[in-house]
Amino acid sequence: MKCSIPKGTRDFLPMEMARRNYIFDTIRNVFKAFAFEPIETPSLENLSTLMGKYGEEGDKLLFKVLNSGDFMDGVDFNQDYRKVAPRICERGLRYDLTVPFARFVVQHRDQISFPFRRYQLQPVWRADRPQKGRYREFYQCDADMIGSTSLLNELELVQMVDAVFNKFGIEVTLKINNRKVLAGIADLIGAPDKLVDITVAIDKLDKIGLDKVREELSERGLSNDQIIALDPVFNLSGSADDKLQQLSSLFQGNEVGTKGVAELSELFGYIAQVQPKCHVELDLTLARGLNYYTGAIFEVKAHNVSIGSICGGGRYDNLTGIFGMPDVSGVGISFGADRIYDVLTELNMFPACLGQSAQVLFINFGAESLPYCISSAAKLRAAGISTLVYPDAAKMKKQMDYANKNNIPFVVFTGEAEIAAQTLTVKDMATGQQETLTIEQMLQRFCNA
Repeated sequence: MKCSIPKGTRDFLPMEMARRNYIFDTIRNVFKAFAFEPIETPSLENLSTLMGKYGEEGDKLLFKVLNSGDFMDGVDFNQDYRKVAPRICERGLRYDLTVPFARFVVQHRDQISFPFRRYQLQPVWRADRPQKGRYREFYQCDADMIGSTSLLNELELVQMVDAVFNKFGIEVTLKINNRKVLAGIADLIGAPDKLVDITVAIDKLDKIGLDKVREELSERGLSNDQIIALDPVFNLSGSADDKLQQLSSLFQGNEVGTKGVAELSELFGYIAQVQPKCHVELDLTLARGLNYYTGAIFEVKAHNVSIGSICGGGRYDNLTGIFGMPDVSGVGISFGADRIYDVLTELNMFPACLGQSAQVLFINFGAESLPYCISSAAKLRAAGISTLVYPDAAKMKKQMDYANKNNIPFVVFTGEAEIAAQTLTVKDMATGQQETLTIEQMLQRFCNA
């Protein structure tokens, strides 16, 4: 039988895991610096929790888990899948971390204090067509604050984006928009009931181009006049202030659009005060296809790579209301660990030291030297130095080749002379230089390095 794994999933070798952990640790440390607290939620959620939160396309991409037993009995499979699915599937793999977080907040409302700040680094699943940068199983690294409407929260998300990608050394553009502005535009063209259709279509602008977006808008029921009326949105130019002034004039008498412009103006005012290193841009075509966003929306793209969004998020005003806890506003950001991995790989920006499985390898000379070898290795490990004793008394060349293949920078010899003198001969594999040290000298050398 040929060994394989499902399309859109991957195994990770030790080097890949070292690089992934570098990504997770970097993001986690930024989250902790901004005082977010860790939580976890189950991979499986009740399908009733997930369905209807991501729009029609999102519902189709949910991995649904079949019930046990005779789940097909009495089911009419000619019905719409949204009616059939709950009959045969009561659970599904989570599509993102935000909707399960809203469920978590409602379920544990008496055990947390508001405003509540959480971070979460866990896998999610989508029944998507696998392609470069798009997987069926992938990790998201989320930070959300819930229970506050202050735009200072959005500012902190901008600062975290800036901090994370500055630590990675990746040049990015952070695009910002506001769903209230999009709602105002839908009102202006006489299609307030088509907001979801408009956002889903224009969210694909970068992928399929303007002409295809217009085609999709037509397919979604917008008239030719309404589609043409969207052109001012695509054609706005200038700085963020310039675009906001043009929108302000456009939205005179439009309450929801005016509120969106006011929120963007306040947020960009805050951003100007902190002067992030990354490029921040007001992009009025940014839509973020998820239905639950109601305010500011964010998307991050890396420079010099042909990979889509690597980070995104936004404000959701009433996601917990779906679960019986209305009027609790939240805002969050999600870093796509797998796409960040692909960007760092393409740009060759992973630190070289990540491939080291150990700092020190003790050469195994056989049974007589093992007690001294084992006790010396134990002392190095106790001091926090990653140490390996080669398990077999193999030929010297084989053991040295092992050190080279695994990027182990130092090899230690404990032969008869070393045992008699209670010393260690340490070889630097990069330079080839050797020196004889006591265990105390070696500990001091490594701990001060």
